[in-house]
Amino acid sequence: MTVSAQHKISLRWGRRRLHREETVPATHRWRLTPWLFLLPALAVIVLLVLVPFLNTLRLSFTDSTLLRGGEFTGWDNFRRMFADERFGTALLNSTLYTVCVVPLMVALPLVLASLLSGAGRLMGFFRTTMYLPVIMSPVIVGLIWTNMLDKRGLVNELLGTLKVVTEPVPFLTDRWLLLFSAMFVTVWMGLGYYMVIYLAALANIDPSLYDAAAMDGAGPVRTFFHVTVPGVRSTMGLIGVLSSVAAFRVFGEIYVLTNGTGGVGGGDLTMTMLIQREGTGLQARTGYAGAISLVMFVILGGLLIAQLILQRKQRTS
Repeated sequence: MTVSAQHKISLRWGRRRLHREETVPATHRWRLTPWLFLLPALAVIVLLVLVPFLNTLRLSFTDSTLLRGGEFTGWDNFRRMFADERFGTALLNSTLYTVCVVPLMVALPLVLASLLSGAGRLMGFFRTTMYLPVIMSPVIVGLIWTNMLDKRGLVNELLGTLKVVTEPVPFLTDRWLLLFSAMFVTVWMGLGYYMVIYLAALANIDPSLYDAAAMDGAGPVRTFFHVTVPGVRSTMGLIGVLSSVAAFRVFGEIYVLTNGTGGVGGGDLTMTMLIQREGTGLQARTGYAGAISLVMFVILGGLLIAQLILQRKQRTS
């Protein structure tokens, strides 16, 4: 074998060895790269979600307060909670809030999106107008509606001018009127947000379906129920889940409309307001608040599971 041939063979083996040495570390680096990108998000989830949840779970079985760590008391907090009249009131109000608000949040934004799905500057103006409450602070919205629903507010003045009522309507002092006024504010704030989600879903419906419905002589109402609604059924399920969680966890609207009191005698307390009341301040009972939070977590988890099962059955059918 000549010197040149030996040189070529050594170069070839050297290249293979170099290629092998470069390939292995590159493969390992490629496998670790996705985890490096996920690491900041995972750290945030662990520190801000998982650790507080585990701490709340621990506190719910203790008699801890703001200034004292407390001792293990077993199920005492839960027994006290189910005997607490305020917990029953808060659970009733949050449940009623969810039952009334969710159907409106699912249906009204879909109707609104169907009416505003066309092109043009005028449609863009109306879509922007409907979305404005979404970007407003709940505190600002609550203050606006508090002034409007006051006994001397714009709504009562208008009703009195039109001779609809002879006395101011107690929107902010009657228990049930206050609760339904807060529901109205919630729906008003959420219409634009869910409308945008529906607009994205409507854009994915095949236009030929509308053409076929028009050729068959279907009017706007029949087209809406036989083309639009089936086309966005999965989106309706998503909005049902999102609005259910948001409605059961309502806080800002009730808090501002009642000025933080929870209504007359606490009759309009919700679950989150009860947790805030028990878990903050110098007299805070963090263990009891943790028990209420855990029950609320179980209720929301059961609600989400039930909705997911219902959606799966609808898809299979």
